[in-house]
Amino acid sequence: MSNSGGKQKRKALLLGVGLDSDGHKRLTTGENFALVGGTEETHEQMTEKAVKINEKLKSRGKQLEEVSHEEFDDIATRSV
Repeated sequence: MSNSGGKQKRKALLLGVGLDSDGHKRLTTGENFALVGGTEETHEQMTEKAVKINEKLKSRGKQLEEVSHEEFDDIATRSV
């Protein structure tokens, strides 16, 4: 399905997958992220990282789909 303008808006999503498990099923979603799996500790770390990345994006006045790979890498590295 195409839109009438001929140009589609880009969408971006952070996807976090925790590969360790303690038997619980965890799923956390936000405006531009989905986090699944992991132990309580791993899931908490993924959630904290996603929130910090979004805070940094907001402080720069940008949306996830507007940043380059290099800028995202910089944001993610500095959001530890």
